[in-house]
Amino acid sequence: MTEMEFWTAGEIASGIRGGAVSSREVTARLLERIAADSTVNAVVETRAEFALEAAAAADEAVAAGREVGPLHGVPMTVKDSFNVTGLHTTWGNPAFAEYVADWDATVVERLAAAGAIIVGKSNVPMMLADFGQTFNEVYGRTNNPHDPSRTAGGSSGGGAAALAAGMTYLEYGSDLVGSIRLPASYCGVYGLRPTAGVAPMHGFQPPGPLAIPTEFPDLSSLGPLARSAADLRIALQVTGGPTVPYSPELPYSWKLLPPRHQRLSDYRVGVVLDHEQAPVTREVGAALSDAVDALSKNGVEIVEGWPAEVDPIGQAQALGFQLGLFFAVNGENPDFASLAEVLEQERRRIAARVAWQRYFADVDVFLCPTSFTTAFPHDERPFMERTIDGTPYDAQAFWISHASLTGLPALSMPVATSGLPVGVQVIGPWHADDTVITFAELADDVIGPVAG
Repeated sequence: MTEMEFWTAGEIASGIRGGAVSSREVTARLLERIAADSTVNAVVETRAEFALEAAAAADEAVAAGREVGPLHGVPMTVKDSFNVTGLHTTWGNPAFAEYVADWDATVVERLAAAGAIIVGKSNVPMMLADFGQTFNEVYGRTNNPHDPSRTAGGSSGGGAAALAAGMTYLEYGSDLVGSIRLPASYCGVYGLRPTAGVAPMHGFQPPGPLAIPTEFPDLSSLGPLARSAADLRIALQVTGGPTVPYSPELPYSWKLLPPRHQRLSDYRVGVVLDHEQAPVTREVGAALSDAVDALSKNGVEIVEGWPAEVDPIGQAQALGFQLGLFFAVNGENPDFASLAEVLEQERRRIAARVAWQRYFADVDVFLCPTSFTTAFPHDERPFMERTIDGTPYDAQAFWISHASLTGLPALSMPVATSGLPVGVQVIGPWHADDTVITFAELADDVIGPVAG
């Protein structure tokens, strides 16, 4: 049986509710494992006393027969960039190294309300500005648990590595340019970028004045990383939904839409496994080809090729413009583009979303690589000087660009491989997050790696 450190969050929560394990035992063992680590450097700060007291209270609630939440007593981590009371929020920036938050991000509040115990923070690159690596001058470098000479990905690399190394049961991160999906792929875990705007951004900010709520489109999306697709669902259910920035009441409620299908063989699945803009390596190509073959043999209808109205290169380039606009809105280069250019690019962004939605009228999910490569050796040279076996470093952004541009839900799930982890990306229709999660959950039995 799998060691307790590698159980899913759902299994731990069930064990605590049923009395098979105690939250105190689980939390203490997790903290000991984090403290003993000298190789991965994934969890960079903990609050042990708080966590153990919260675990004891969780056990008392179970013993008293009180109603408990779906993550009751489960110890977990969040990305350094979320405010958590009593912990540093550094964004990997030495200028913020001494900042300690005195309030919780909305996502953190909602996880705690569901019973989770936030034991600490996971590492990030400087200002989250690297989708391929996790390194900063405050906490140093995070290594891949499968091979410490290789990257864990970025910018949620600390959280993905912590899951792979048995140092957390659940993680919450962020994804602008694949910052959830790429680390999940490189570390062999699950990572979900939800539909844009589903998880509230309040409290996900660098130290400074409180960020003012805005309706301006935000490419960044907050979402969970986990050891199973089912854990992604639990985490999104308890954290999703709007906040109330202007009034004390909402005129509506939020919930996950039901999945399109409950049986794997009912899914109609689009597939593209390679492209000249980011050609996959032999290992990635073989693993994904085997996965698609296995799905087909289990009754899944495979539809090969890009959607008819989708220009994959054009959409990847459009994301590049949107990233420049994102950084301009956040204080860099206010003369980045003219109003006419911005309006035209916004038209392209929405047209891309419409094109994908038309495609998803007849196809349930779309499969493609999460990255063209497996985890690669560390490379701390300046960004523009880096390559990956001769391929440009920013080619990592190609496969993840289409969901990032359109705000569609997308997750990375590990597939069976004899070498380093390989992730397949599952993209779904707007607000069909549970369709994406359910497909991954069902497909895991067919294409997922064998549990240890």
